Amino acid sequence: MFTTPLTAAFLHGTTEVETTARGLRPHRLPLWVRDQFPDPQLLMVEGQPSGVRVVVATSARTVSLVTHPLRVAYRGADRPRGAVDLVVDGEPVASAVLADGDVIEADLATGASEFRPGSSHTTTFDGLPGGDKVVELWLPHNESVELVELRTDAPVTPVEPSRRLWLHHGSSISHGSNATAPTRIWPAVAARLGGVDLHNLGLGGSALVDPFLARVIRDTEADLISLKLGINVVNLDGMRLRTFVPAVHGFLDTIRDGHPDTPIVLASAIFCAIHEDTPGPGAVDPATLGTDQVRFVATGRSEEQRQGKLTLRVIRDALAEVVERRADPNLHYLDGTTLYGPDDAVEHPLPDALHPDTATHGLIGERFARYAFGADGPFAGA
Repeated sequence: MFTTPLTAAFLHGTTEVETTARGLRPHRLPLWVRDQFPDPQLLMVEGQPSGVRVVVATSARTVSLVTHPLRVAYRGADRPRGAVDLVVDGEPVASAVLADGDVIEADLATGASEFRPGSSHTTTFDGLPGGDKVVELWLPHNESVELVELRTDAPVTPVEPSRRLWLHHGSSISHGSNATAPTRIWPAVAARLGGVDLHNLGLGGSALVDPFLARVIRDTEADLISLKLGINVVNLDGMRLRTFVPAVHGFLDTIRDGHPDTPIVLASAIFCAIHEDTPGPGAVDPATLGTDQVRFVATGRSEEQRQGKLTLRVIRDALAEVVERRADPNLHYLDGTTLYGPDDAVEHPLPDALHPDTATHGLIGERFARYAFGADGPFAGA
């Protein structure tokens, strides 16, 4: 067997790589952001490598990736473990659920948490096709990991990205919440169908029109950019209409400083019944704690819209007007309800009233790919 210490050259879809005592930890936000705004929730989600993968060229028939996972678990709320997915020459082949690793167990009722250390985990895939090929190991979208080493039965070399790079920013749904495997989150599905390389800046709970995120996107290489905004601003109750609209303009202005002509899709939220006409903040329904399915509720009142509180319908109208006013031929508005709308909510209900399940991630990804990468789409091209 060949043992390969991993370096940044083997990683695609990451913004920065931190050297640790065990190996490498991929980050999706740069150190200057983590230092400037060390919000615990933001640090947790940026450290979960959604869309990040180890990519090698090799003739190996067996590959083993040694990782040290760290996950957050919630008492009274069952959450699936993360997984490592195997992709060979662009096609998903297998998925293996993680075990072991460290865990932070949080109590949603009291806010208390407990850290429990664990051991490293080895994910092995056997029986790969013979001959030269490109092997991708997609890292878990919902757990952070330290990469220890890669073991193979033939040498490996890094692979330079060769396809167009699609940078996407969004909320927990873009991050992959409720999907069971990293290649089955909707941006990964759309990227595969669109034939592009994904850089996923979907950050659970943190698509909040933050100026530092616009600077990150401005300074990151990208051939295509999409921004999915709305749900986090509503369920945090973080802005009013008066502040939201200028913030979105400023966000776009900053991105345009680094990407003056890059195609940008500005998308609104998918249908979410609890927040369509009811402002936030959102909260966990305490009656569902300890049951098989935790659910979310909106705690605002519809009449508060008169004071400028935001709902998803209000935000969709505002984003459409932002795009119209800017008159930018490379800026396109996408109504999120075309990806998942009221009729879909009947056929494919959101299990926790907020996030889609794995099958619905696939549906959203397929619809986005048809819209964006189709012959007349904003991302059409060779």
